[in-house]
Amino acid sequence: MGAYAEDDVYLAAPSAFPVKLQMRFNGTPLSIGTGFINTATAGPLLITARHNLTGRHQDSGVCLSKNAGLPNEVLIRHNSSEIRTYVEHVEPLFDGEDPRWREHPRLGPAADIVALPLTQLHGVNLKHNVFPFMPPMFRLTPAEPVSVIGYPFGLVGAGDLAIWTTGFIATEIDLDYGGLPQFLVDARTREGQSGSPVLAYRTGMVRMRDGQSRILSLPAWDILGIYSGRINKDSDIGVVWKISAVAELINAIAADAQNLRG
Repeated sequence: MGAYAEDDVYLAAPSAFPVKLQMRFNGTPLSIGTGFINTATAGPLLITARHNLTGRHQDSGVCLSKNAGLPNEVLIRHNSSEIRTYVEHVEPLFDGEDPRWREHPRLGPAADIVALPLTQLHGVNLKHNVFPFMPPMFRLTPAEPVSVIGYPFGLVGAGDLAIWTTGFIATEIDLDYGGLPQFLVDARTREGQSGSPVLAYRTGMVRMRDGQSRILSLPAWDILGIYSGRINKDSDIGVVWKISAVAELINAIAADAQNLRG
């Protein structure tokens, strides 16, 4: 279901799924970002853009912090026992000198997506944080609207929920842009939205993957991928890493966990 009621106020369910991130070095804030939680076989994982955790530009490797600092921990704002209440926990990014995050099993550091195993979950209500993966429902083409849900400039929306930025699909979503599992969107995004889930949120008449049209009685969505950032600072064209690539990463972690259990 795409919405829920709280005290006679109807809220879009995906507004509660993203988590606000603050990348830090020994407690000193360096940058902001967005992520979401997936509960895999290996346990809860923070899914976000790789450059959030490395502290470096994904392509150039240039340090992103104005203070030339690189993060060694991330502060995550989780949903708590009730919707719109929160608990914050710090997760270390390194085990000694080794990164704790996992990269894409095939593309490695070339993919701007990572999964960080979560260890600090006291008071966290994961049922509100988890963004459920579902088989794609909608047939989508360029010029159709999509939403980037996160925390631009670290801001939160009404009710302390995430902020929706809506733009349009800019390339054929069923093809890979640049030979990688990504597509482009035309959306006015800003700092802090890297790592945001991107989705098609629909009501009323929609076109389904099987080519049929259907009238939805309740809002529904397809999660399409993770927002990575604009192609350059002068453009509103941004990159989305497809959810299929995220699924490959999560499945690889789950397979490794299964192998360890024997």
